[in-house]
Amino acid sequence: MKITKLETFVVPPRWLFLKIETDEGIIGWGEPVVEGRAHTVAAAVEELSDYLIGKDPLLIEDHWQVMYRAGFYRGGPITMSAIAGVDQALWDIKGKHHGVPVHALLGGQVRDKIKVYSWIGGDRPSDVANNARAVVDRGFKAVKMNGSEELQIIDTFDKVQGVINNVAAVREAVGPNVGIGVDFHGRVHKPMAKVLAKELDPFKLMFIEEPVLSENVEALRDIVNQTSTPIALGERLYSRWDFKHILAGGYVDIIQPDASHAGGITECRKIASMAEAYDVALALHCPLGPIALATCLQIDAVSYNAFIQEQSLGIHYNQGNDLLDYIKNPEVFKYEDGFVSIPQGPGLGIEVNEEKVREMAKVGHRWRNPVWRHEDGSVAEW
Repeated sequence: MKITKLETFVVPPRWLFLKIETDEGIIGWGEPVVEGRAHTVAAAVEELSDYLIGKDPLLIEDHWQVMYRAGFYRGGPITMSAIAGVDQALWDIKGKHHGVPVHALLGGQVRDKIKVYSWIGGDRPSDVANNARAVVDRGFKAVKMNGSEELQIIDTFDKVQGVINNVAAVREAVGPNVGIGVDFHGRVHKPMAKVLAKELDPFKLMFIEEPVLSENVEALRDIVNQTSTPIALGERLYSRWDFKHILAGGYVDIIQPDASHAGGITECRKIASMAEAYDVALALHCPLGPIALATCLQIDAVSYNAFIQEQSLGIHYNQGNDLLDYIKNPEVFKYEDGFVSIPQGPGLGIEVNEEKVREMAKVGHRWRNPVWRHEDGSVAEW
């Protein structure tokens, strides 16, 4: 079997899909995207096609090593996301070739389902308590919210009080036993992160996410001493080499690699295993589309330390098109009692609606995250 064609589709709301064809008619799908840089990643995938066309799609590990190492310059969000999408599609092909789900090729599943959480907003906090209550009423047992608006490196306590008020409102709305993740989104610098981490302790959070940017990871030494809340980080790390310093330093309790950014199934499986050796939990990042979610569930199926999965159904980014709109078998994502089932179909376990993909690719998108500024005019982290 040989790879004959790679084709990318920029589709709304902000996704990039990849189709890989073979001379035996087996097709694989991947989701290589950096939010806000979809066209750039599409170009990177096209460059990888020079090597991939004509190759045996079943030799996944070798292809991964070539894509990563043979370009000389390596790593970073664009290259690793392009590799991730190709890797996902190759695993999809391999599973279909053997007639089994990907997780069967990775040693077999250790769980039948995994807990999921739903996003309730909070970029500009206003009605997060009502959003949280509605999500719990739909059966979710965990939610995630943005903790703050923009924060200066040193800011006033009224900003801190605003965060406390929002989290308190959500905790009151959902009760004591629903998990709450509070995402600092890299908006908070070390001085204010120390304050917030300590002040949020009474709310018994599931985790604080990205309390500081990954490039400032040494600041976590001070932050972890201010709180008993688990610290989560990793959506802006792209390889096991990025994660090894985080894990060896003992900075985090939960890692959050993104299977569409961090090298796909091949690499995220290795990152998860590294984390397990450090007794660190896995919560894959996935505010993306159905191919990305199906990919994450294959990794969750075989990762002992996976405990919860992000997913984008109904997320505020998904304007016009949502998670289930691009697949023919939406029932594969069986949500029940706060969990989602592990797909059991061949490959990634989903049937992509190619007709819908091609139709919406004519619409496309140029999604960009907002640019925020502080009161003094300087740019703020979003």
